[in-house]
Amino acid sequence: MTDRESTTRVIYLGGLGRSGTTLLERLLGELPGVVALGEVVHLWERGVLAGELCGCGVAFPDCPFWRQVGERAFGGWSQALAGKVLTLRRRVDRTRRIARIAHPDLAEYVQAYRLLYEAAGAPVVIDSSKHASLACCLVAAGVDVRIVHVVRDPRAVAHSWARTVRRPEDGQPMTRWRPAHTAVHWTAQNAALELLPGRGARVTRVRYEDLLAAPGPTLTSLALGLGLAEPELPFLEGRTAWLGPSHTASGNPMRFHVGRIELRRDDAWVTGLRDGDRRVVNALTWPLRARYGYRGLA
Repeated sequence: MTDRESTTRVIYLGGLGRSGTTLLERLLGELPGVVALGEVVHLWERGVLAGELCGCGVAFPDCPFWRQVGERAFGGWSQALAGKVLTLRRRVDRTRRIARIAHPDLAEYVQAYRLLYEAAGAPVVIDSSKHASLACCLVAAGVDVRIVHVVRDPRAVAHSWARTVRRPEDGQPMTRWRPAHTAVHWTAQNAALELLPGRGARVTRVRYEDLLAAPGPTLTSLALGLGLAEPELPFLEGRTAWLGPSHTASGNPMRFHVGRIELRRDDAWVTGLRDGDRRVVNALTWPLRARYGYRGLA
């Protein structure tokens, strides 16, 4: 992996899973000049090594888009490349290192992402890897990255993680977490993202609930805040969006959706989350829950 100057801007979506990052990525990916790549942090294992499906529905090794990206960036994908990046990730990309991310292997690790972003062939790419530690690595290594911190009511997130969701790739159930486990991770991940401005990162926060309440104004405000041109949103009419095919490398099942989608809040937690679990989540997510405006019932 050789160094070369990059002209690609990166929009990095951070937050805990089930907070709306995939939806936001799909919507931003409809803007001109923007390409959504999915959770790039998992591309090496799930795409290169496991050959899971691209968001377009084709297996990663057979997807023309990703095959071209691999050729441009690395001369082709290989198990050796994926293994090397995963080894570097275990050394460098750790939440505990955010306080002092410096590491001898940082530059080599980030260069793999830098080359991949540039090879996507777009002025702006979206990486929805979510992890605060990878965002910190990118910032520390000088990548032109803007971080969007996506938050959602922790009680809704806890209820979502407790439900059974099947993976479209193989029909197997996705990971489930107990509400207390989710609450701990929600607090840890959001607290880690709160540290990034102090590390020199440019961070914009977006609430899932605000996106669903006013999709057009929220997307317009976000795009302008990210330094994108005045956006036109022909794919959006009120709370209805039309999504085209995408080439996201990993993420929740919504990454496969093509066509019309209604942008409606999922507030099933209000009646579906047990009182005891709600009290536990409330206790474990304070005070960030209040900081983000999640004080009342819904």
